[in-house]
Amino acid sequence: MSRYPDYLTPNAPSKLTKAQKSRARREPSGVFSLFQAPQIQQFKEAFQLIDHDKDGWVNEGDLKEIFTSLGISPSKRMMDDLLSARPGGHNRSASHEEGGSERGINFTMFLTMMSERLFEFDTEAELLEAFGSFDENDSGMVRVDEMKKWLGEVGERMEEKEIDRLLKGPFTDRQGQFNYREWVKVLRVNDAEETDSQ
Repeated sequence: MSRYPDYLTPNAPSKLTKAQKSRARREPSGVFSLFQAPQIQQFKEAFQLIDHDKDGWVNEGDLKEIFTSLGISPSKRMMDDLLSARPGGHNRSASHEEGGSERGINFTMFLTMMSERLFEFDTEAELLEAFGSFDENDSGMVRVDEMKKWLGEVGERMEEKEIDRLLKGPFTDRQGQFNYREWVKVLRVNDAEETDSQ
């Protein structure tokens, strides 16, 4: 059994009846319960920015418009991949793609796909990998002065106050080493406790 409603699955019927469309609009999707109202509003605004013709569907014309405004010339393959993408990582079959009107996504599908991408992110593994790239000896420790330099000067730069808040405290020893493995463990425990309390 699919975790998505029939109208969102890759094998959905190519033509929904008027009653099915009406019911699909009235029934709340489980994906809406994954986000708070302000988050849903932000996703809605992003969707509306892409949906240039304001018909409730992001289709080929909408994508061409947004790519043009960004100065990007997408390939036919890229457009086909984007237009046939469905929740669950599925793509429409060729027979559906030929229909033209089936290509594209509505807001519920967009929100579902965004939730899949957000929940794919494994915070613990990502953090360990990021800090590990500075840990030459695989000791679980990184030099505070080196981390300050990187966090303050590269990529999304952090303010010195933010860096100090992160790197000062119980996870930094007297030799100026930050124990990132222990820090990540504490984050995991705090996250689990927060989830349990909700």
